[in-house]
Amino acid sequence: MEFQTWLLYVIAVFVLTASPGPSVLLCMTKAVTAGFNASLYTALGSLIAILGIMTLSFTGLGIVVSSSEFVFNIVKWVGAGYLIYLGYKALTSSTDSYDIKAKGNEPLNRARWSFFRSGFLVGASNPKAIVFFTALFPQFISPNDSLMMQYLVFCSTFAVLELGWLVFYAYLGSRSSRWILRKGRAKIFNRLTGSTFIGAGILLSVSER
Repeated sequence: MEFQTWLLYVIAVFVLTASPGPSVLLCMTKAVTAGFNASLYTALGSLIAILGIMTLSFTGLGIVVSSSEFVFNIVKWVGAGYLIYLGYKALTSSTDSYDIKAKGNEPLNRARWSFFRSGFLVGASNPKAIVFFTALFPQFISPNDSLMMQYLVFCSTFAVLELGWLVFYAYLGSRSSRWILRKGRAKIFNRLTGSTFIGAGILLSVSER
């Protein structure tokens, strides 16, 4: 792979990963409500899911999903339903304030799998990502070079940028948690994030191939 090709790929992925989406919102929400450590498990779950999508797209299976209306709609409705569910939980939450310090590491030790799972589900249930990667890879793949090596370069580059941005946004969320989660403000935060998740779910539900 030529350096210039890789650099163009880095620019494309940088723009993609820097743009806030459902995974970013979820990581920020977990950072605010459960602490920065919890958001790392959420980010890891989202990253693994997206790397799985990249693998499917690279091997050609993504074409099946992106070209099949039935499969596309299944993934779409699962993703939309989960986002709306997250929004509903936030909107109906009666929590008035959070005390992350008082909880210490207890929530993380008890629910780290829950954080990871939520990140994975949000990352994996976006069919637009499958379509995007299926369209993206052919622009950069060189038939004269090793496909396995190109796959490793593409995935590792994406993983570094994606995880970097998720952690960055999560850090912003954790740093603002003291102000956001003062008594009474937690309800406002839950209403805002809940509405955003539901809005994202509705947008995803009306998306087309």
